[in-house]
Amino acid sequence: MSKQIPFLFDIPTVTELTGKIKNLLEQNFVDILVEGEASNVKQSANGHIYFTLKDSGAQLPCVIWRNTAQRLGLNLMDGQQIVVGGDIQVYAPHGRYQMIVGLVQQAGIGKLQQAFEALKAKLKAEGLFDDIHKKPIPKYPKKIGVVTSKTTAAFQDIRSTLEKRWPVAEVQLYHASVQGVNAAPEIVHGINYFSAHQNVDVVIISRGGGSLEDLWAFNEEVVARAVFDCSVPIISAVGHEVDFSISDFIADLRAATPTQAAVYATPDINEVRMLVEDLHRKVELNTTGAIQYYKDRVGSLSKSYALLAVQQKMKLASNDVVRLTTQLRQTVDRLFISRKHTLATFTQAVENQNPNIPLEKGFVRVWQDDHWIRSKKDYTPGTEVEAEWLDGKIQFK
Repeated sequence: MSKQIPFLFDIPTVTELTGKIKNLLEQNFVDILVEGEASNVKQSANGHIYFTLKDSGAQLPCVIWRNTAQRLGLNLMDGQQIVVGGDIQVYAPHGRYQMIVGLVQQAGIGKLQQAFEALKAKLKAEGLFDDIHKKPIPKYPKKIGVVTSKTTAAFQDIRSTLEKRWPVAEVQLYHASVQGVNAAPEIVHGINYFSAHQNVDVVIISRGGGSLEDLWAFNEEVVARAVFDCSVPIISAVGHEVDFSISDFIADLRAATPTQAAVYATPDINEVRMLVEDLHRKVELNTTGAIQYYKDRVGSLSKSYALLAVQQKMKLASNDVVRLTTQLRQTVDRLFISRKHTLATFTQAVENQNPNIPLEKGFVRVWQDDHWIRSKKDYTPGTEVEAEWLDGKIQFK
């Protein structure tokens, strides 16, 4: 027989035990900070954001209530390395605990550097850095898309450089945050916009210099994959010359600075003008030389015996053409007169067949029951009669 547990104290129910756990957790884990990677980010119909914060060893369910999400202006995406702050809450009916998040920040530099190296190695192993995937940058773009913040010096540098180098191009800015939790999602939206609409010839994604934390949006995996999947060639210009981001490795071309990105994206209009002038001079010289050559050639041929013989043959041929033309014209005239006479004969015959000719001469046509009474034997006494003149009909009995 199994040994029974002595009842030395009251055994709690599930509800009682869960209540103790709830009190223990909720009283001791208030306003705490936790770092990890956001995953399974979902927003419910009522505006709440649910996601899992994870690392290599564990997972923590999290929720951001609608009012908090609106206040923070959050736009979370899977794969972001973040620090969240809030309280632990136990939901007793499911025996489940979760974190009620009230703060979201970018992760610290140490974790970010580790995440950078890990993602770089992962994407490189997948082949996303390979040159075979690089699209050529168009030489003479008509429209240039820029994904960056409209308030940054980077955009001003790009715009001023484009205006000097290639003012014929139209610049389309897709405003996106370039720093903070919302930066990566907004940059992805900008890249996807130009990729889907294909309304530009090349795209520049850019921001100025800063710390690793400042530049981190361009190291997020979602941004890296958006750059790789973009159907339009992309130039990545993030930070200063010494700064490298994941987007730099995947983009079709990496520029050290925003200004250099504008230079790489366009030709120098002054150089193009000089090239056009040079080509114009070459065409002019070649054309003038060709004209003189053929002019001399014609002059030489005009004095040759062969040309004189050809001219004589052309003169004889011209006489033949005149004679044959006269004969043809006479033949055509005779044929025309004949056809005209035949047409007149046919026209007269057709007119003679016109049933209304008697009416035109004043005769009357008699009808009964929609039948033309051509003789006395066709007439039916007592039936209504209709008399037809050229200008109308009258019914009578």
